[in-house]
Amino acid sequence: MKLGLLAAASVLAFSAAQADGLKDSIAADLPSLMDIYRDLHSNPELSGEEVRTAAKLAAEAKRLGFKVTEKVGGTGVVAVMENGEGPTVLLRADMDGLPLEEKTGLAFASRVQAKTRQGNDTFVMHACGHDTHMTGWVATARQLVARKAEWSGTLVMILQPAEETGEGALAMLEDGLYTRFPKPDYALAFHDAAGVPAGYIGYAPGFALANVDSVDIQVKGIGGHGAYPHTTKDPVVLASRIVGSLQTLVSRELDPQDPAVVTVGSFQAGSKHNVISDDALLLLTVRSYGDDTRAQLLDGIKRIARGEAIAAGMPEDRMPVVTLREAEFTPATYNSPEFSVEMASIFETRFGKDRVVQSKPVMGGEDFSRYGRADKNIKSMIFWVGGVPMAEYQASLAEGTKLPSLHSSFWAPDAEKVIATGAEAMTAATLQIMKK
Repeated sequence: MKLGLLAAASVLAFSAAQADGLKDSIAADLPSLMDIYRDLHSNPELSGEEVRTAAKLAAEAKRLGFKVTEKVGGTGVVAVMENGEGPTVLLRADMDGLPLEEKTGLAFASRVQAKTRQGNDTFVMHACGHDTHMTGWVATARQLVARKAEWSGTLVMILQPAEETGEGALAMLEDGLYTRFPKPDYALAFHDAAGVPAGYIGYAPGFALANVDSVDIQVKGIGGHGAYPHTTKDPVVLASRIVGSLQTLVSRELDPQDPAVVTVGSFQAGSKHNVISDDALLLLTVRSYGDDTRAQLLDGIKRIARGEAIAAGMPEDRMPVVTLREAEFTPATYNSPEFSVEMASIFETRFGKDRVVQSKPVMGGEDFSRYGRADKNIKSMIFWVGGVPMAEYQASLAEGTKLPSLHSSFWAPDAEKVIATGAEAMTAATLQIMKK
């Protein structure tokens, strides 16, 4: 009986995986890894507050023989292992959770509560899968230490804080990541995915994730009684015009082949039915890939806000104020194309072509991008590892049920498959790059 092409590819991949014993080694370690995962999942910490998490994993890296430095860029951890001549490879995992109440129903669900930077009480949850990333990081470290005879070079494994706020990578770089520690030739990371079956891998050569900007527009008006609008300059009407005109930035000013998003996520104005307020506030998220496109969008937002105010007859001293939140900017993630294809080939050989899929870029953001942008000679790649339990994925296709997304209170990935697949892929890629 002849096997189909996909089945044959899977058999070859299985044979390759069995030959080096990596898959079996990770499987044997899974009980211990899942203990770590459940502990991390039950005890999430907000961005910049990852004190317990960092200490727990730093201790694990020390036990494995890494030279460990803590409190890099806040709560970041850098673990270095030198093993002869060869390339320097950076492997990253992010640590922070989200201000969200968990509703997964898991026996080890988070019940943690904390205060936000604004002083508000909140529940905390690993709703973006960073607990799987960290556990996969531990699994990869264990495998690479056990296989030191197979590789040569310098391994730099980092635990990054504050990915969710877009601050952590920059904070670590500004705290000397590339000067106090060996600068990498390669940088790798993986992220769980909420739209892909568990254990499948997605990759995107070139742009993979977007520039993310947060923009505030303070729309000034001249308030008064709602019954006498002619005596006012209504900021709600002006802000509404601005919202409508902003949509033309993408639909009429950009090349249709150049993706971008301008979303007004919040419109705040007024306090009573019959009062025209003095001002309104618009909060925007702006997404793009190229730096030139980003500049065009940001300049266009300022132009439109001012132009609509002039058309509304606003005096010069009541022009809108546009504020770009530079501290929250996350640059686009660009996967080195040739390097990404090479790594994908390794994954295909190991997992089979049916489980490794070239995916489209998305408009989400990831500050992993900064590690490659800090030095254009670094070859970098972040890839996706599917987390949706297969039964749920198949049911969603058959019945049209909606799957929980990342950042959902209900997101509960198939952690064993995410961790095992992510660790096997990261280890295999690193062994190939640093092969003796």
